[in-house]
Amino acid sequence: MFLNGLIDEVWSLIQKAGSVIYSVLHKTPLEYNTSFSRMFNASVFLKLENMQKTGSFKSRGAFFKIYSHLDEARKRGVVAASSGNHAQGVAFAASALGVKATIVMPETAPIFKINATRSYGAEVVLYGRVYDDACQKALEIMRETGAMFVHPFNDKEVIAGQGTIGLEIASQLPDVEVVVVPIGGGGLISGIGVALKKHKPGVKIVGVEPEVAAKYYESRRVGQRLVIEPKLSLADGVVTKTIGDLTWEIMNQVVDDVVKVSEDSIAQAIYLLLERSKVLAEGAGALPLAAMLEGHFNNTGKKTVLVVSGGNIDLTMLYRVVIRGLATSGRISIVRLVVPDAPGQLYRVLEVLYKYRCNIIDVKHDRFNPIIPIGHAVVDLVFEAPSGDIVRELIKEFKEMGYRVE
Repeated sequence: MFLNGLIDEVWSLIQKAGSVIYSVLHKTPLEYNTSFSRMFNASVFLKLENMQKTGSFKSRGAFFKIYSHLDEARKRGVVAASSGNHAQGVAFAASALGVKATIVMPETAPIFKINATRSYGAEVVLYGRVYDDACQKALEIMRETGAMFVHPFNDKEVIAGQGTIGLEIASQLPDVEVVVVPIGGGGLISGIGVALKKHKPGVKIVGVEPEVAAKYYESRRVGQRLVIEPKLSLADGVVTKTIGDLTWEIMNQVVDDVVKVSEDSIAQAIYLLLERSKVLAEGAGALPLAAMLEGHFNNTGKKTVLVVSGGNIDLTMLYRVVIRGLATSGRISIVRLVVPDAPGQLYRVLEVLYKYRCNIIDVKHDRFNPIIPIGHAVVDLVFEAPSGDIVRELIKEFKEMGYRVE
């Protein structure tokens, strides 16, 4: 079915990777999810790469790459550029194999990711504002020191390491029918696609991207690899300007379809994974569920695997996502009142919330905003109510009290 020997070469490397990585790494669980299966009328399974060492799949490819060139790596060290999971994956793999690692991270990288990378024993160099700046610095270090560069996706051995996920899915669910995978640079879906197509040629491989960074979606649409200008996304782990030339060639043979999803769907997917499955997923890891939420392949009745690629989410972002999810699902309400700026008015507002047994999450009182009518104040309420009917009764009562409700 394949057009050239590249697929066979990667398949051979995947099999080799499957024989060496488990001395250090996990075979991650594949769990049937009753809630999502009922929600989407399919048999939905979650492949939990958030439970892998370092919290993502990246340690697989990094380990196999360094292992495959171990003598060279121990002699010269390794260098990589990343602001996130690849940094931690390379740092962990290098530490496990006794190799010196230098990781270049943008100065804007989150502190928790910098500290996590250092905790695996790597030397962290902060340089530039974005990944591209850090990558140029890493290549400069490679030229100066002779260290081996570990690319995050456009490398056969890195792709093969990620492909061990496909081997595991084939073993854990031999009759799998659909596998949904996030797309960043393409290394993950390339490896999984090769492994599963070799196992079962009829399996459908679907990629997912944020609509603000849909580089493969657009490239596939026009039939050539494009460089785009992505925007910020909750799925920051897959925001790249382009995919690799190597991954482009592989993906065009093993990926059956690609879809793009909105930021609202990504946020809802993070929230639902946490609430329904107790699974902590970063934005990139939630992309497959976001695609199902948008109805891209529901009601099929097919055995569908969603690859939760990682769980390294900033907790401040998680807080905002959870609040937004609670609001979207009606579990909490956000109401703005314009009230007279007089003693006792805030007390009257809070009395109504108490009357209806609402749990107050946050209250803000502002009398200085110039857009507020003179003699009035704005009260922003965030609260949990027993039901949507109660919220409607609250709003009705506030209006009867003469307050403007927004």
